[in-house]
Amino acid sequence: MRILLCILGLLFLFPSCKTPEARKPVSIKSGSFIDESINRNKQLAAKEEARIQRIINQDTSNSYITSEGGFWYFYNTKDTVSTRTPRFGDIVNFNYNVQDLNGNTIYSKKELDTITYYIDKEELFLGLREGLKLMKAGETVTFLFPSYQAYGYYGDDNKIGTNIPLKTTVTLNTITKESTKEN
Repeated sequence: MRILLCILGLLFLFPSCKTPEARKPVSIKSGSFIDESINRNKQLAAKEEARIQRIINQDTSNSYITSEGGFWYFYNTKDTVSTRTPRFGDIVNFNYNVQDLNGNTIYSKKELDTITYYIDKEELFLGLREGLKLMKAGETVTFLFPSYQAYGYYGDDNKIGTNIPLKTTVTLNTITKESTKEN
């Protein structure tokens, strides 16, 4: 009897020494939603950029510049003497308006008033944040932003809806250098 109990004990012991095996997932996700979303966004971006390109081609009175950030702009007033552009932490004072690509005013300069902004330290939509870094004090620039450079999918929860490309005219009034901290 003792031998039988020892044999049964050994039979139960050996399977418990087995290393744990990874379990297979119950359901397999293919990632197709993400792939579809990427394709939709690429198509939307291409459509918006083609529309902006048509506007640029029709506007023969201005010389547009393509930015590295994926938006277009031209100078209404250009400073050819100064070389100082805003850097991280600098304080800029500016006015701007917001229009759709058809020229309909969404926010006027009067409505938005004068803005004081710490470069890259406060919230501002991506395109305008990058556009300000290209400007010098006293310049006025008109920017054309595809929606992914503006308010994107979410809009501004007020007057700007989903995926709206924007046209803004910005006047950079002053640049104040970031104060250096002394110990």
